[in-house]
Amino acid sequence: MTAVAGPFDPAEVAARLSTPGEFFDFAVGQFDRARLGYGHGTANARDEAAFIVLEGLRLPVDTLAPHRDRTLTPGERLRLAALIRDRIVTRKPAPYLLHRAYMHGHGFYVDERAIVPRSYIGEILADPVLIGEGGALVPDPEAVGSVLDLCTGSGCLAILSALAFPRAQVDAADISRDALDVAAINIREYGMEGRIRLIAGDLYAPLSGRVYDLILANPPYVDAEGMAALPPEYRHEPALALAGGEHGIDLAVRIVNRAAAHLNRGGGLICEVGRAGPALARKFPGLEMLWLDTETSSGEVFWSDRESLAGVAGRY
Repeated sequence: MTAVAGPFDPAEVAARLSTPGEFFDFAVGQFDRARLGYGHGTANARDEAAFIVLEGLRLPVDTLAPHRDRTLTPGERLRLAALIRDRIVTRKPAPYLLHRAYMHGHGFYVDERAIVPRSYIGEILADPVLIGEGGALVPDPEAVGSVLDLCTGSGCLAILSALAFPRAQVDAADISRDALDVAAINIREYGMEGRIRLIAGDLYAPLSGRVYDLILANPPYVDAEGMAALPPEYRHEPALALAGGEHGIDLAVRIVNRAAAHLNRGGGLICEVGRAGPALARKFPGLEMLWLDTETSSGEVFWSDRESLAGVAGRY
């Protein structure tokens, strides 16, 4: 098919393409020409095109191959053409267009009131380094009775932690009431209303006297330089959920500073800080930080236990 230059008429494209495979190939070419930005669940044009085609057709998003030659209805063809056009014209992340994002096989509702779900902590929650026998940080997941998810956003980590720790009650806190409204949708979808409590407030402010076995935190950590250079896709997300101050550690410093006061003996903090890890380590030179790497990240998520956190508590 001849390439389409610039914005196109979805009806015209829908009239010429008839299978998911054809729409996928068309989308890849269009996305490459538009030089889109990625990072909201996909890393390149091919993965983005596959996600839009499969999710747009409400099919499993793991592979396109079984569906590539299926004949689409006129309505399905028009929907896919419009989604591809909108992705290029609006530069919105695909999860916002489709109101769906995935973390480690789990789907979540999302819209522009909350950041698109993505966190290395989600992968770490399934890692035997964290949970399991033989020296894992949490050897018995059923012994975890309480979890705090700070900066919960869409509630994805609160839900994943409730699944990882089957006996835990989870508090999910965020300063944004809009984000908590999105989290409430996901909690209802997973039937977790009895196990996850949503709390509005600034970090620990609404949690006076409450202590937990585990604290998870994925706070805003984009530094000032990074905020100034954000691609258009990221500018559709709430800046409140991204901006971490000049060095990206403003929120992380506050989290570390008071974590010990909200942890039970033997508890720990898992905190994601992106590229701001060295700046945070310089701020707390006495803090023991065990870096928990994943398949695609290194030095972005750390674990600190209550005892080490108590040694730096109240410094700032």
